[in-house]
Amino acid sequence: MEVPYNGRTIVLLRENLSNADSTSPFAPLHNPVFRMLWTASLIANVCMWMNDVAAAWMMTSMVTAPIWVALVQTASTLPVFVLGLPSGAIADNLDRKRYYLATQLWVACTSAVLSLVVFMGWMTPLALLLLTFANGVGLAMRWPIFSSVVPSLVSRGQVPAALALNAVSMNISRIAGPVVAGAVIALAGGAWVFLLNAVMSLVAVLVVIRWKNDYAPHPLGRERMLSAMRVGLQYVSQSSQLKGMLLRTSIYFFHSTALLALLPVHARDLPRGGAWAFTLLLASMGTGAVLMMLWLPRLRAHLERDRLLSFAGVCLLGAMLTVACSSLVWVSAAAMLVAGAAWISTTNTLSISMQHGLPDWVRARGMSVYQMAIMGASASGAAVWGQVATWGTVPMSMASAALSGFVALQVASRLMPDKGGLDDLTPRRLSWTPKTATLPTQGHVVIMIEYIIDPSREVEFQTIMRDESRRNRLRNGALSWELLHDLNAPGRFLEVIVDESWTEHLRRIDRTTMADDALRGRRTAFHLGPNPPRVSR
Repeated sequence: MEVPYNGRTIVLLRENLSNADSTSPFAPLHNPVFRMLWTASLIANVCMWMNDVAAAWMMTSMVTAPIWVALVQTASTLPVFVLGLPSGAIADNLDRKRYYLATQLWVACTSAVLSLVVFMGWMTPLALLLLTFANGVGLAMRWPIFSSVVPSLVSRGQVPAALALNAVSMNISRIAGPVVAGAVIALAGGAWVFLLNAVMSLVAVLVVIRWKNDYAPHPLGRERMLSAMRVGLQYVSQSSQLKGMLLRTSIYFFHSTALLALLPVHARDLPRGGAWAFTLLLASMGTGAVLMMLWLPRLRAHLERDRLLSFAGVCLLGAMLTVACSSLVWVSAAAMLVAGAAWISTTNTLSISMQHGLPDWVRARGMSVYQMAIMGASASGAAVWGQVATWGTVPMSMASAALSGFVALQVASRLMPDKGGLDDLTPRRLSWTPKTATLPTQGHVVIMIEYIIDPSREVEFQTIMRDESRRNRLRNGALSWELLHDLNAPGRFLEVIVDESWTEHLRRIDRTTMADDALRGRRTAFHLGPNPPRVSR
């Protein structure tokens, strides 16, 4: 059936309802739309890994310094950090199907250019980094889309399984991409990998074209780009839960990226190592992640979030130290198997926490900030640990990253512990909208709410207003917030909220959730008198 929400029509599929209570890790695949978009994502992820593997191996054939090889990882991930928030703002305001198609066409074009440059013999280390960066732009624009549509395709109970399947897609591609890329490199050369990447990206386009996405513009129109970006950042910055997730995410990926960034050099330096060893190690990591997906529901049932993250951190620490000290391919492969299991445990846990902390209206922007944290940390970590390896050795760099990362995660858990509990972000449809005799066409809108409270409860009232109400108003898009106290009337307070425009004022009201409504009830409970607090605009 179809239901209106936020000016858009959301299609609720029968498969969602019939499988809502299924706890199978594969239950979301019963949903045909999810299955179709997951397939397109899988193809796109395979292309991404093929490109990264071919680029990293091509760089090792042109230069010997580890820093250049590590910079390939930086070039592929930095665009997500730079363009993540604009991409999320666009995905929250445009037809996501058309946007998805545009990103895949971009990847196909950049892959075709990469293959042409190699075929013509024009490739240099700098050109490879620039073209890898251009390919990463398509990745940056694509990622927020799938993350934002998942909760609308499956029931809330299936969101963890859907996100795990998204991670499985990444890890299946981590196996298939390197295997295909390694085979093509060995048989024909890196140029043919890039050409195959372009063809497969076009296949993904054909899959996405079949997506029947009923897009309806918001009644208030599209948000302006800068305003949408500001609101997205404000929502995340005013949520202590989301900031804790982003801190853990940044720490984890800054340190763990040393393993992937330096893996080509490690594989090359192994006795009788080479492209086949690099492919085997990446495939082992992907296999470990896929196998771990089957056990994740049980682990989440028995371990709270921070304990699960700590357990996964210990496993990753051991895996990285093993790889750093190993001179045997099979030992490194076994360690990479464990590393893959630890990787999916951590990323799936962090991703679920982020998804549950975001309402639908800002989901793409919030998840784009999450991806920015991942890619920004990965890009900077690859450069840092690559430079450490250049100054010292690859094993020393990997070991240092593993040990410092584990310590940093423990410190983060103590500074911002998991307090448990989630706000109810179900939309709260209000039966009224503010009216004005003259519709303002420009300028800020100032909202003043007058509270008359018992002076003996002043401290309690101010605590709720400054600690909770302020964050709530700013999260939903207000430009500024103040609480004024009448010096001549001890029980009189004035809450002052500034919105960017009349339209943005209406948007902020439209974003009300059940948690916002509950907070409003707690605020107005302090107010004395038969009438509610007086509001003026």
